Amino acid sequence: MNMPARFIDIHIIQSVPFANLNRDDTNSVKTVQYGNVLRTRVSSQSWKRAVRSVFEERIGQAALRTRRIGERVTHLLTQDRGWPLDLAQKAGAHTAAASSIKFELAKDPKDPKQALANKVLTNAMVYVPETAVAALADLAETHREALEAAKDIKKPADKSVLPADKVEAVLRSRNGVINLFGRMLAEVDNAGVDGAVQVAHALTTHETDVELDYFSAVDDVTATWGDQSGSGHMGHTEFSAGTFYRYATIDLRDLTHNIGDNPAELRELTAAFLSAFILSLPQAKKNATAPHTIPDLAHISVRTDRPLSYAAAFESPVTAAGQGGYAGPSRTTLSTYAEEANRLLGTSGILHSGWAGIDAKDLDGLGIRHTGFDALIDAALTKALTGRPAGGAA
Repeated sequence: MNMPARFIDIHIIQSVPFANLNRDDTNSVKTVQYGNVLRTRVSSQSWKRAVRSVFEERIGQAALRTRRIGERVTHLLTQDRGWPLDLAQKAGAHTAAASSIKFELAKDPKDPKQALANKVLTNAMVYVPETAVAALADLAETHREALEAAKDIKKPADKSVLPADKVEAVLRSRNGVINLFGRMLAEVDNAGVDGAVQVAHALTTHETDVELDYFSAVDDVTATWGDQSGSGHMGHTEFSAGTFYRYATIDLRDLTHNIGDNPAELRELTAAFLSAFILSLPQAKKNATAPHTIPDLAHISVRTDRPLSYAAAFESPVTAAGQGGYAGPSRTTLSTYAEEANRLLGTSGILHSGWAGIDAKDLDGLGIRHTGFDALIDAALTKALTGRPAGGAA
């Protein structure tokens, strides 16, 4: 496919209220020192998972990342195909043991020193289309007699009666999710897929403080009877708030390599990713904070030369506007930096530049203003894939 563009960059300014979107191993807000001040951070892995969830809904495909692929096969065989549990468990164990991925037996939760026969965990997480579970179950159906006669999987050295080449062929299978986000599976030859998307860690455009929120829980019986004082439980947790800069880029050449010459699929996957990146939000602590904002601004740049993040626009932390607030100054700072960076780098690599947001004023450094996110995406993709301009500008 001969298309004029190579990269599509997307830049987001988004204000998030009191929340903890992404926690570390101590349940603390993730942070980063940047520009000599503390910023709130959301890891790329965290936000990418949120994006993938929305992306899967939009394209009607799902992917599965798990060490428990054998158990998923067992579940399908018992729930959907009527296999007896003991045979289905054996089939699941033989499925997980059939590939070149090393495995171990799960431990008995009642006796952690005791391994459970026919409950196998792969040492590496497999990442396959959701439909791969049914394909592996079909393979078990084909070899049911061999499984009935087979011995249980009781130790990592035990061999599967299922054909390794056919199991690994399923593990190599892909769908749109894997073609876009990529896959690392070194244990199976030719199963790796180079991702076409790069996602940056989100960070606040300004200095932030981490807030400790003390809470207590009322014991309803004690409250009703009034026979004791104090709460039923006390604790504290961390939160922060701020205006984030988010960035990702899609390599259209890499995506085309993964899916083949299919312009319709290329547009579908790219559009779904851009929309999912705009609208997704990590779900940590959502019941306690409900931080369901949308971006104040989305800017998309179609380039022929190289990706270009504007994170350096915020190396000097944004200061609040006179009336308070960081969102407005962040949008202005982004526009100013984009204009200066593109002047320095040159604009010959830019095929299209546009934005959509809540600002009443124009942001000239971000290109053409569009009426909404859908129009913004449509214009960028039309230019990227065909070279023709699209409507939707305000």
